[in-house]
Amino acid sequence: MRIHVLLKPGAKEPKIEQSNGIFRISVKAEAKENEANNELIDALSDYFAIAKNRISIVSGFNSRNKVVEIVPGAK
Repeated sequence: MRIHVLLKPGAKEPKIEQSNGIFRISVKAEAKENEANNELIDALSDYFAIAKNRISIVSGFNSRNKVVEIVPGAK
C-alpha cells in the first residue's frame, strides 16, 4: 500500500491526521541529517502497528511531500 504524506518537521508535539487520502504528520525532529524521516517511519510504525523495516519512503526524501510504501505484516 502506498500513502501520500505531508510531513511537518520541528513541531511542538507529534501527531498524525488523515483527510482526503493524505496523512499530515507532525514530528518533533528537525529536517536535518534524515532525523525527520526516521521519526516519520517510527510514527507510521506505531500508527499501523507494523515493523519499521516494512515501511520505506519511495519519493520525497528531501521534501515535505512524500510517498511512503507500507508492506503489511506483523510488528
